[in-house]
Amino acid sequence: MAKIKLYGLIGKNISYSFSANYFNTKFKKEKISNSEYTNFDIDSISEFIKVLENNDNLSGLNVTIPYKQAIIPYLDVLSKKAIQIGAVNTIKISSKGKLKGYNTDWYGFSKALKPMLKPHHDKALILGTGGASKAIEFALRKMGIGFKLVSRTPQEGLYTYEQITKEIIAEHSIIINTTPLGTFPDIDNKPEIPYDYLTPNHIVFDLIYNPETTTFLKLAALKGAQTQNGYLMLKLQAEKAWKIWNKKSFIPNLSRD
Repeated sequence: MAKIKLYGLIGKNISYSFSANYFNTKFKKEKISNSEYTNFDIDSISEFIKVLENNDNLSGLNVTIPYKQAIIPYLDVLSKKAIQIGAVNTIKISSKGKLKGYNTDWYGFSKALKPMLKPHHDKALILGTGGASKAIEFALRKMGIGFKLVSRTPQEGLYTYEQITKEIIAEHSIIINTTPLGTFPDIDNKPEIPYDYLTPNHIVFDLIYNPETTTFLKLAALKGAQTQNGYLMLKLQAEKAWKIWNKKSFIPNLSRD
């Protein structure tokens, strides 16, 4: 009997995660009998070593908050785009146990956002500066959309939430939440921006998908903004990850994703 190929998600407090159900349902529907997907909920990135040691049949991993940047030193090599982005959400594991990091978040976000865009959507505010925001920055650059980052702590070249004015909201017609604020079970939480200044000309995109409609999106919708949660992005990046796990080419080719 062929050995089961194991895939999984590395993260912290990820019982809510979409990935295990998505992939295991995919395996069942597509009659992929030699594969399983599970969560690896770890309290510290240092526990990643134990995950590898205890699961010698691992073929691929996804990575989520808060480890998209912290995982990098544990990898043998990164794809070209992962190097440019500075964050990893997908890992391919070779038959010899070598780990290559990729980023498929930027791809999922780009594909999800593009159908919503109109000519006036030329500037964005990215809420948050963590690993998820790195992929969004990369995607916006590739689409030719200018952006500014918003952080809780003052940093040169960034806005703080307290600095966001009516004029800044008017100038930036795309608002993207890359923080975990509002994720189940803390569904009343939200980024502190002046929602009253949002308009029907705005796109408001939340990378969160649980709950389906966050408080962030609810308040934006009340102002007529186009809203999108993170579910489509997640599906698109997951399918991209599946293709990476199952393609033949592997390291040391750094020029391809």
